[in-house]
Amino acid sequence: MHPVTPLRRAWAPIAVLLGWAVHDMDQAQRQLAHLTGATLLIGLAVLVPAAALYGFLTWWFTHFAVTDTELRIRTGLLFRRTAHIRLDRLQAVDITQPLVARLVGVAKLKLDVVGAEKKDELSYLGEKQARDLRAELLARAAGFAPESAHEVGEAPARQILHTPPRTLAVALLLTGAPWGMLLAAAAVPAFLWFATHNLWTVIGAGVPLAGAAFTHSAGRFIKEYDWTVGESQDGLRIDHGLLDRVHETVPPGRVQTVRVVEPLLWRRRGWVRVELRVAGSANSVLVPVAPREHAEDVIARILPGVAVPKPADFVPASRRGRWCVPVWWRAYGVAVTETAFAARHGLLRRRVALVPHAKVQSVRLTQGPWERCWRVAGLHLDTGANSTVTARLRDAQEAAELLRAQADRSRTGRRAARPDRWMSTTP
Repeated sequence: MHPVTPLRRAWAPIAVLLGWAVHDMDQAQRQLAHLTGATLLIGLAVLVPAAALYGFLTWWFTHFAVTDTELRIRTGLLFRRTAHIRLDRLQAVDITQPLVARLVGVAKLKLDVVGAEKKDELSYLGEKQARDLRAELLARAAGFAPESAHEVGEAPARQILHTPPRTLAVALLLTGAPWGMLLAAAAVPAFLWFATHNLWTVIGAGVPLAGAAFTHSAGRFIKEYDWTVGESQDGLRIDHGLLDRVHETVPPGRVQTVRVVEPLLWRRRGWVRVELRVAGSANSVLVPVAPREHAEDVIARILPGVAVPKPADFVPASRRGRWCVPVWWRAYGVAVTETAFAARHGLLRRRVALVPHAKVQSVRLTQGPWERCWRVAGLHLDTGANSTVTARLRDAQEAAELLRAQADRSRTGRRAARPDRWMSTTP
């Protein structure tokens, strides 16, 4: 790893100490009250070198190697751990640069592996070394020979969408969630103060609410700043971030579902947000905000041959569904095309979930007691990303017919689906 890595890992002992202090503030306050200046200096003189030693040792005992078939990462000071990552199971290799890392010129690699619950990572590497290693790993995953993989380099990308910061800021201001969080962060602590007059109770409730408000407003702007989507042979590349710069790749063929979100105040401007679910990956946003036609163009590139149905293509829910979901039943709808199944719901925040037939793993029909009374049912399509697309309030007979037809379409779609490969070219 890069020599600056110990500085990042040296914070672990200090973080543990701060975590104990936050967990039991009263006890920490009493302990600090009994400390003298000399004792505090001695403690710092011991803690800082110990933290530095811990960071150095964890860096010293961390190594990685690329073999013909796998990437090996060995870590651990007392308890050794060796991760064997098969290169043919790699589906995304992302580059992340936190603010301080950008200033120093280093980066970390995050590796998405099929079947893994969380990403393995290599941090930190020199920025050029990280990009070269990423290109080599992707070339190996695509099937290039080991002796030529390091010569392939990073596949060129062509920009297909960019979200201007001004558009992103206006879109966030027109979303209800940030305003609701800000109102809760202001109202709940004030109410608790008048009810309890306990400062710690106010802090315990106010800090999480303030953090949630920040995450849904300024935090989203910082994270999704300068959002750029590019197209390359190894998938769609996404670059974003104001402070922490992230370079992600949406692997081809691994996208299971796509969701088009349209908040109420965005409709007049024709804006939508596109979210996705990728098997074995944490990537969840494809387009933070964009005109509908631009977003649909990106969807067509990530799901070749799949088009988002028009509003007129959706078949509304059964009118009997109004007794199960009053008012909101009007928002439910279903559209089936030759390549995909789409389900719509939501009045104020309209959402359309789109799943290609080839990605459907199972189909289920469900009916609760009240739904059986009104002869309506729900159809659930399960995908490989542990996600489900649900069409609610369908007529019971219609739902049964949809289930049988969808099972046939899914079998046919899987037989005709193209294999999942990293690059469109072969060595």
